[in-house]
Amino acid sequence: MPDAISPAPSPSWKPSKDAIEQARVVEFARWLESSGTAAFLDTTDFRELQSWSGAHPGEFWGAVAAFFDVAFTTPPTTALADDSMPGAVWFPGATLNIADQFLRGGADDAVAIHLVRDDGSRDSITFGELRRQVGVAAAGLAALGVGPGQRVAAYLPSSIEGVIAFLATASVGATWAQTAMDYAAPAAADRLAQLEPTVLVVGTAYTFKGQVVDRREEAAALRALLPSVSHVITVPTCGLEPDMPGASTWAELISGTDSWAPVPVPFDHPLWVLFSSGTTGKPKGIVHGHGGALLEQLVLNGFHVGLREGDVYFWFTSPNWMMWNAQIGGLLLGATIVLYDGSPAIPTTDALWHVAAELGVTAFGTSPGYLQLCEREGVEPGKDLDLSRMRVIGITGSVLPPTGNRWIREHVSPKVQVASLSGGTDIVGIFVASAPTTPVYDGEISAIALGVSLEVWDDDGRRVAPGTAGEMVITRPMPSMPVMFWNDPERVAYEGAYFETFPGVWRHGDSITVTERGTVIIHGRSDSTLNRQGIRLGSAEIYAAAESLPDVHDSLVVGVEQPDGGYWMPMFVVPAEDCELDGLADRIKTRIRTQTSPRHVPDEIIIAPALPHTRTGKKLEVPVKRLLLGGDPDKVLSKGAVDDLPALEWIIDFAQSR
Repeated sequence: MPDAISPAPSPSWKPSKDAIEQARVVEFARWLESSGTAAFLDTTDFRELQSWSGAHPGEFWGAVAAFFDVAFTTPPTTALADDSMPGAVWFPGATLNIADQFLRGGADDAVAIHLVRDDGSRDSITFGELRRQVGVAAAGLAALGVGPGQRVAAYLPSSIEGVIAFLATASVGATWAQTAMDYAAPAAADRLAQLEPTVLVVGTAYTFKGQVVDRREEAAALRALLPSVSHVITVPTCGLEPDMPGASTWAELISGTDSWAPVPVPFDHPLWVLFSSGTTGKPKGIVHGHGGALLEQLVLNGFHVGLREGDVYFWFTSPNWMMWNAQIGGLLLGATIVLYDGSPAIPTTDALWHVAAELGVTAFGTSPGYLQLCEREGVEPGKDLDLSRMRVIGITGSVLPPTGNRWIREHVSPKVQVASLSGGTDIVGIFVASAPTTPVYDGEISAIALGVSLEVWDDDGRRVAPGTAGEMVITRPMPSMPVMFWNDPERVAYEGAYFETFPGVWRHGDSITVTERGTVIIHGRSDSTLNRQGIRLGSAEIYAAAESLPDVHDSLVVGVEQPDGGYWMPMFVVPAEDCELDGLADRIKTRIRTQTSPRHVPDEIIIAPALPHTRTGKKLEVPVKRLLLGGDPDKVLSKGAVDDLPALEWIIDFAQSR
């Protein structure tokens, strides 16, 4: 990939004047001016607002709290008392509880949550009933002795009960952690046992490909692997009754008459622990605080997605992924959220589009992989379904190639904004994203996110010019940065993860380009960036070219430094069904050469029966590279973190045979 990125002649989508005038982000800019907090040449210019927000983190995040009327029990003395990284001090003296903010939006009779399963069954709960059940469940947890300093763990599918249990846990000041039920018991225990939880909330089953998958035995096995647990609460998910002696039932927890008001806690009090993927070692527990998580979700969902009361928000995700936590943040704005349990392509490839049409979804989130599947299968959601309420399609999980934008315009709607975004579990939020007022350029992310001081640096820590690829760094603190890593009292792992390369500056690990017009191009993880003869190559461009061939179902490219100083760049390819293998390697190389450059062409095309991914669908570039360098498979990654163990074993065998 050449360093210079040619600017697109014009955007593929622009917001209408009415959409700009109605955007909450514009309302916020005008509120900042009216309150005397900031002044702008043009309050509709997102880049001007973003520049101010990144340069003045204390003023910006303090204004976010005021604009959204965050319910502080004790107000802070200031928004940002110490701006050093790591160690920034946010909202000192403040007390609050995120559950307060979650439970105050939405009319009592309005639907708060829809749950859709791929077997066709559905459930829902209103805001009024959600408030009631959270209060009663919190009282039940308090009666069990659960409070600040303790942890509640969950082994559940995407479920309404999971949202209630999380909010109840937050209400009593305890800390929440969750894994989905597709994890085997040892993989779930690798994560949850670190926290030594006292309460375990377990389901009985999840749905997948139209079938109920019984996980009662696995739940019992997990219980045995968590010796700290003194209370188990069973949830009959998918209608399958529990069978765990000595456990309490969900019905008992929510049938009480007592109700609990959320207890005030400090701003950075541990709210939830999310886990790293485990693809580069044992999963790390990343701890986020009440206040930071709250403000990040208000900015992500309130400004960037633009949610308001009456919106319907559906992001296809799993409790194993931070987007589950981000999606439930829609409740903070009074929006209805849609949870999904099952396969996205069952009973038909367009299953998610049917859900969006039937529930009147206004903001829909998915992955490039699902869009590519729809394209291959000839799905026509805009033609076959009523998606007239949909205004934005969010994309994350991996890089969306330009063809994905075009497919949405041609087969969904030219009026819908394609809102690519990128962030991470690290902040349960975003570093780069679109907003309702930003234009869209195919293959690019529209802007740096609000409150983010983002720069692109070279390996020597020097800022590079716009249009040049380099390392994405964050130079000023954000309140959503982790409070700590679990079991890392000296912050050695935490500082090593983000601040070791550039002291005092957050290195996220992404290789990116910021263009002259402020859009962002993500080339992939910087620790897996391909580097041939000093030229950095983005794997995303290679995937976009190769996977545009109907012969290619999946692919993975890595760069491996050789002991003799050479560089080997193989590409693993899973052929599509009925693909003619004769000449496939040449066809792939030709496509990559013509759509990118000769430098991007792999040294070798290796046909694989399948490829493993993380459980959120990300390609395993770094672990595969380490395996090919001779790394010990047991140390390179946790096998429970991948979606296809036989595919991983094939890669391991291949690496060892080299």
